[in-house]
Amino acid sequence: MDEFLLIFRRAFKSPADQPSPDQLQDSIKQWQDWFGSIAAQDKLVRPLQRWDIDGMVVDTNKNAINGPYAEIKESIGGLILIRAVNYEEAVEIAKGCPILALGGNVEIRKAV
Repeated sequence: MDEFLLIFRRAFKSPADQPSPDQLQDSIKQWQDWFGSIAAQDKLVRPLQRWDIDGMVVDTNKNAINGPYAEIKESIGGLILIRAVNYEEAVEIAKGCPILALGGNVEIRKAV
């Protein structure tokens, strides 16, 4: 089995696009159940890692600027490492991610 990084991204296009506090609260059990199901299959390598929304970016001129880039309008909400046989299995696991119901997406990268 290989290891895959699942990166949870959320949009920051406008306040209207953001989930309400009630929606976020309701999703907590869904996240716990999803992580639990991955762990029960012994496929969770590293649990959820969360990041702040600010961040910094160092450009090619070695200038440090506030990030992420405003034009991207997307931020990393967190990440996990999982075990899967191949990309297809990693995609099937990612399809259960609660971020999808909140308008986010999951980026999948294989460790090489």
